[in-house]
Parts: sequence; structure tokens; C-alpha cells
Amino acid sequence: MPNNMEGRGLTDREMIQLCLELEKGRCQSISHTMLETSHRELREIYKNCLEMATNNHFRFYQILEQKGWYKTELASPDQMEKVQEYMQNNLHPDQHF
Repeated sequence: MPNNMEGRGLTDREMIQLCLELEKGRCQSISHTMLETSHRELREIYKNCLEMATNNHFRFYQILEQKGWYKTELASPDQMEKVQEYMQNNLHPDQHF
């Protein structure tokens, strides 16, 4: 793919990053809409759309990661334990109702 510096278009990396961001926005939009929908069949349609969008988002992420264009750091066991403890102590639904 041509280099963007000479005004010939987006690079492969830029296109995939753009797709990742667009799909992320789509996921957010669908989930917000689904949360506000009370019609059972319509909620099911949104649920299916959300599943497809999250799958697409993950595929774009995998492409970026495989090419070394999206680097993530693995969480340490201590970090994972802290998050799990926080979730158990602060976000348990039974404590709020």
C-alpha cells in the first residue's frame, strides 16, 4: 500500500487502525441502543449485531497484533488479583438492590 506521506492514500496499518476504531464505535452505538430497547425481538436483533461487531473488532485487533502494530502488555498475577478483588467488592449487583 502506498505511503500516506506523499498523499497517495492510507497505509495498510492506518486502514486497519481506522477499521478497528470504526468497529469500536459501532459496538458502543449498538450496545447503547440495545440497552434502551424493550421490544424482545428487536433486542435479539441488536444482540446479534453486537456479536458480529465485536467479532469484527477482535479480528481487526488480531491483524494489528500479528503485524506488530498493536502491542499490549500482559497483566501480572498481582494486577489481575487486584482487579478481581475490586470487582467482587465494588460491583456485586446484590449489594446495590
